[in-house]
Amino acid sequence: MAAGTAAADDGDDMETSGSPASGQSSPAEGNGETIEMCRRGSEDPEVAEVLTRQPATAKERLLAGARRVFRLKEPPPPETERRIRANDLEYNSQFQYANNFIKTYKYTVLTFWPLNLFEQFQRLANFYFACLLVLQLIGPISSLTPITTLLPLLGVLSVTAAKDAYDDYQRHRNDRQVNNRVSLVLRHGKLTREQWSNVRVGDVIRMENDQFVAADLLLLSTSEPNGLSYIETAELDGETNLKCRQALPATAELGQDETLLGKFDGKINCEPPNNNLNKFEGTLEWNGKKFALDNDKILLRGCVLRNTQWCYGVVIFAGRDTKLMQNSGKTKFKRTSIDRLLNVIILGIVGFLLLMCLFCTIACGIWETVTGQYFRVYLPWDALAPEGATAGATVTALLVFFSYAIVLNTVVPISLYVSVEVIRLMQSFLINWDLAMYHEKSDTPAKARTTTLNEELGQVQYIFSDKTGTLTQNIMVFNKCSIAGKNYGDFIDPVIGEVIEPTEDTQAVDFSANDMYEPSFRFFDQTLLDAVNSGDEDSHMFFRLLSLCHTVMPEEKDGKLKYQAQSPDEDALVSAARNFGFVFLSRTPSSITIRTPRGEEEHEVLCILDFNNVRKRMSVILRHGGKIRLYCKGADNIVFERLGNVEPETKARTEEHLQKFAGEGLRTLVLAYKELDDAYFEEWKKRHHEASVSLVERDEKLDALFEEIEKDLVLIGATAIEDKLQDGVPQTIANLILAGIRLWVLTGDKQETAINIGYSCQLLTDDLQDVFVVEGHTMQDVEAELNRCMDDLSRPSADAKAHQHKQSLSVVTFSSVRSAASDEGYGHDTPEEDPTSNASGSGGFALVINGHSLIWALTSKLERLFLDVACQCQAVICCRVTPLQKALVVDLVKKHKKAVTLSIGDGANDVSMIKTAHIGVGISGQEGLQAVLSSDYSIAQFRYLERLLLVHGRWSYYRMCKFLRYFFYKNFAFTLCHFWYSFFCGFSAQTVFDPMFIAVYNLFYTSMPVLALAVFDQDVKERQSLTYPKLYTPGLRDLFFNKLEFFKSATYGFVTSLVLFIVPYGTYKDAVSPEGYTISDHQLFGAVVATVLVVVVTMQICLDTTYWTWLNHLCVWGSLFTYILLQFFYNYVLGGVYVGSLAMAMSEANFWFCTLLTVIVLMVPVLAWRFYFVDLHPTLADLVRAKQREDKAQKRRMDEFQRTPSARRRGRSVRSGYAFAHQEGFGRLITSGKMMRRPPPLASLSMFSLGRSGASSPRADTQVTFCAEPSSVSMGGGHGDR
Repeated sequence: MAAGTAAADDGDDMETSGSPASGQSSPAEGNGETIEMCRRGSEDPEVAEVLTRQPATAKERLLAGARRVFRLKEPPPPETERRIRANDLEYNSQFQYANNFIKTYKYTVLTFWPLNLFEQFQRLANFYFACLLVLQLIGPISSLTPITTLLPLLGVLSVTAAKDAYDDYQRHRNDRQVNNRVSLVLRHGKLTREQWSNVRVGDVIRMENDQFVAADLLLLSTSEPNGLSYIETAELDGETNLKCRQALPATAELGQDETLLGKFDGKINCEPPNNNLNKFEGTLEWNGKKFALDNDKILLRGCVLRNTQWCYGVVIFAGRDTKLMQNSGKTKFKRTSIDRLLNVIILGIVGFLLLMCLFCTIACGIWETVTGQYFRVYLPWDALAPEGATAGATVTALLVFFSYAIVLNTVVPISLYVSVEVIRLMQSFLINWDLAMYHEKSDTPAKARTTTLNEELGQVQYIFSDKTGTLTQNIMVFNKCSIAGKNYGDFIDPVIGEVIEPTEDTQAVDFSANDMYEPSFRFFDQTLLDAVNSGDEDSHMFFRLLSLCHTVMPEEKDGKLKYQAQSPDEDALVSAARNFGFVFLSRTPSSITIRTPRGEEEHEVLCILDFNNVRKRMSVILRHGGKIRLYCKGADNIVFERLGNVEPETKARTEEHLQKFAGEGLRTLVLAYKELDDAYFEEWKKRHHEASVSLVERDEKLDALFEEIEKDLVLIGATAIEDKLQDGVPQTIANLILAGIRLWVLTGDKQETAINIGYSCQLLTDDLQDVFVVEGHTMQDVEAELNRCMDDLSRPSADAKAHQHKQSLSVVTFSSVRSAASDEGYGHDTPEEDPTSNASGSGGFALVINGHSLIWALTSKLERLFLDVACQCQAVICCRVTPLQKALVVDLVKKHKKAVTLSIGDGANDVSMIKTAHIGVGISGQEGLQAVLSSDYSIAQFRYLERLLLVHGRWSYYRMCKFLRYFFYKNFAFTLCHFWYSFFCGFSAQTVFDPMFIAVYNLFYTSMPVLALAVFDQDVKERQSLTYPKLYTPGLRDLFFNKLEFFKSATYGFVTSLVLFIVPYGTYKDAVSPEGYTISDHQLFGAVVATVLVVVVTMQICLDTTYWTWLNHLCVWGSLFTYILLQFFYNYVLGGVYVGSLAMAMSEANFWFCTLLTVIVLMVPVLAWRFYFVDLHPTLADLVRAKQREDKAQKRRMDEFQRTPSARRRGRSVRSGYAFAHQEGFGRLITSGKMMRRPPPLASLSMFSLGRSGASSPRADTQVTFCAEPSSVSMGGGHGDR
């Protein structure tokens, strides 16, 4: 009751556990008491608590009533505060805290089929076919056996159920493995071995070295001095760096004394369960004292204890309440644009089906009224139909509506969704198995972490990229610095006396006099080491700060001092101080020990003001030599705002050096310090302690105190760290831009650094007309700057106009630099592309915007203006942005642009951006694996993104679109044969085909060839996909599959079904065999149409396949053989009703003539159409394939030309025959030029322009221009030239 009362006192709605009905008023008490309670609700906290527990909705009332009737246990109320008493199971159990049993599985043996079928029938397609199955069980309206629907439906349900069962089995195995782990639990003063599932909140448990932590624990004591312990959090965030946790000094004294630990009865008040891994707030009351608890005193489930022999902790959160489980919630399901289009198309197909049924219903009513009523002796109406002619015809027609809904149901493809999932799964395997995206150095392959987005990779229009660790290596090197206004780090050539860029062969500064130096550390300015050795106070203060102001942990490995840092930046700075003689040796909770050129120093740690993304700085307060000093390092704009009276010249020179460092693409930090008065600090420390134990607005109170003490700082200098570009980044970005993809860089770095990296990676080029910089601090300033940008964008310059008419080929990008607006091919990067931008990367605009300006740009008033400006720019760089701003920028584009977005990053600060985009790509980098764990695809290097999109993404989109076009074509061709037959059967819903054929047409007879095509087909080889990035453009514009392409496929299927019916009908109408017996019966006709249908759709898949493998041959020809085999097996072995029909038909010449004629009628126009367009209006892919064939033929000719002389020729004399030549040579003709052939046409020059052509529709005119020297060879471009 204590917790419940306390919660009520605080105004919370926590309910008292253990008394489920205590908060509910009985219905017998009437409404009067309820009204009186409401009247007193604001005055009496206990009444308010009861009112908050009243079921507010009808659903809640129903559930409450069900619990009373069936005596079900009330669910625990939502927690607002957790209260725990150590070693008191009875006290803790009243709150119904979760136990440590983990359950991630969904099903049990008993519940699998009910739950799984319930889930599957929530899908519209499955529910639709279940309804059809029910209709088929109704005799009066069903002309088909239920097996025609039951068999495909069972197949779909079984495949999906098998996949779900396998996934859940894996979850069961993982759960058992985790729950059965053993932990040492202190029970009744003794350690006992218990399974993890039996651990409870409040238990004290013992962990030993290299063991996983069983639950979220408050650390009590450890084997290390001062209550320290070390953990590895790879399972939580992927980071392998060791992290330090420290017990309270009061509890650290408990050691491993089981008696004392068993008597520990501390009371813990803390936050409720949540998913924040980096924050914890709580207090511990013990022995009359109150202690603040934070994240540094907590061990989380999933961590591994390292370098610590043992530790004890009290369980705070268990099972599903642990932060690990709170972070393993369901991933947001992402759907592709093709999925969304399919939903619309399926609804359209259902509408078309209903229209056909309605037409057949009306036609049946008319036929029965006009003709059918007179043949009721032979064709009796159903018993449900009345005797009257009109009434009977009407009822019969209504029944026929449902009959045709059953007969024509295959126009809605039940197997479509399963086929799509199988294709996506196989395409994911191809990504996982691609050795070209395997990073050998880190042993990291590419991985598709989802199977639902593969084709979306071929339609990406916007890429949002982090900079550090994504475009750069995130391996930091101390490069330069500024100390007291003096610049250090430039390498001056001793010969010419100028600053030059050092190389691998450049002689570095010799640090060997320092026995703790690192041989891998390279610095090239001897003057800085000389300043340190001469005792320069400024340089000593600079490196002393670097060796003291950090959170690095030292450890000794193989007799060498190693550092474990939470970020590469800190590691680089501490290592630099070490090499210059300021060696960080060790730390305890209350001290830091360093070695300086003047000896060893021990500094007392008074307070650490840690870094976060909001503060963007870190400070430590230390006492040494009787003085208290605050050391601070942080972002330049943050620290400069907090400086006191600094010499203007020093500050100005430091700012100048910072600009120089940023211009070189270096990461900068500013260093400062402050002397503190003892009395002031003691008073500030008291207020700091009060804020740290507060459970209300703790962070806000601490931030205010930090702001108070971190002011009036004294400037020391600045550091500059180099973060080099990853391999292949410039080429990757150039090709992605050439493919029509927009790249936005979202980084936390300062503006100058971001711009410099933009130029380094060729996102920004000198060919740009202008680079807009938006850096206003108010909404009015930002609005004015954006309007100026819009004015410039809408006013093309003379250079831009001249640029639009330029036809020559760029020697840098091999692209036509003609404006995309004037092209007719693949030139438009996006549907919304502005004429001022172009795919080649020259002549456009770029936008750079600061984080403080972005705050205003993302407001509802300015977001559309900002988006309009940004989308008309070729490149966008957002600098000084927070993780939330990254996600907001991505969401802005998603919300207002019909474009597919992709976010790529490598750190925890990129997770929100990765989750927000349509596609998230994580890079396995130096900042842990949090980005990878949240991503849809993971790669090791940014350069692999080019292959992921331009090869796998493009192929997946191309194959999926081809599959869908063919799938709808073959289904319409199959189903509409019944519709044409209805005109000849009095619209009676009689089927053309054998019911078994209807059931397995999509499952067996036509499934494998199209699946092989969808997995293996290639229009061009992977090398050409990378060489000609413009091949990616159709995916940006949805050219391969859209509503129009579906309509074309459906229309082609419509025509095919008509020919499939008419040609056999004409062949077999009143047909007689040579032996004189009729061969025009219904079963033989149905067998013929079915066989011709299978042959025709198989021939069509042969025409559609552009890349043949042995698997394609096996699937295509194997499906034809399987059809014949299964037809004979079913009819002869199983006794099908169509027994002998196909054999009879195949024994007559009519069948072979009919088949050949139908194939010719349907295939020849397709071949002619394709030859026409390939020859006269080729797409870029057509041109590339022609180039491939020409290269192959040329290679064969060269091989023939270079063949070794024959043996016969070698037998002739080796003496020269030159003197015996009797005819004049061709020397004069050669020098005159009269006999020289004309330059070859397109083929020989297309290699320079095909992939980079600005051509822009699927059927583009071919313009080829090759600029070499001032005099150029030009090939004009009409159809006649080809």
